[in-house]
Amino acid sequence: MSHADWKFAVVAMSAVFFVVDPMANTPVFLTITSSFSVEQRRRVALRGAVAAWVLLSLFAVAGGIIFEAFGISLGAFKIAGGLMLLLMAVDMMRAQPVATRTSPEEQAESRAQEEVAIFPLAIPMLAGPGAIATVMVLMSRAKWQVVPTASVFVAITATCLASWLFMRGAASAERLMPKTLLRAFERVMGLLLAAVAVEFIAGGVRDMIHPS
Repeated sequence: MSHADWKFAVVAMSAVFFVVDPMANTPVFLTITSSFSVEQRRRVALRGAVAAWVLLSLFAVAGGIIFEAFGISLGAFKIAGGLMLLLMAVDMMRAQPVATRTSPEEQAESRAQEEVAIFPLAIPMLAGPGAIATVMVLMSRAKWQVVPTASVFVAITATCLASWLFMRGAASAERLMPKTLLRAFERVMGLLLAAVAVEFIAGGVRDMIHPS
């Protein structure tokens, strides 16, 4: 590898990792899976991480084509993701169970686990608009050269693996926390998630008003 390749690899790894931010997403994971058992949470963590890897890899390869084919701008994508997150954040602040989290039947509960793993865990928390835009930009800079392109996919894989490890570890550690503290924590996380949602929406509006 040349010096330029090493430099690009470091930039790709740091950019993808810090945009996805696995540590910051772990508390949200604990909150949206609060009604699940430890084993169920581990399955959701694995599914969410794998789904995020698939989504980021897909957008790295064909993100520009997908957006162009459907006539979607990144700004519109940010607004849609922000609105969905805001609805979930309101339920969290009111201590209301999110509809996709609980079900009176075991089969429906299994479906709920799969839904939570995809939304909001995989998208937009892990593979959000910022992460998607980042991998698309990195791939445009890589220009399908072997080493830079491989660096982007290594960065995506390492970040999703780290996300899974953080969530899996937190699912076991959270058993030691009192229930009262967890309920207070859920409301605080709902407020923070609402702020993230507003940032998504505001960023999307800015992108649509002043497209780059």
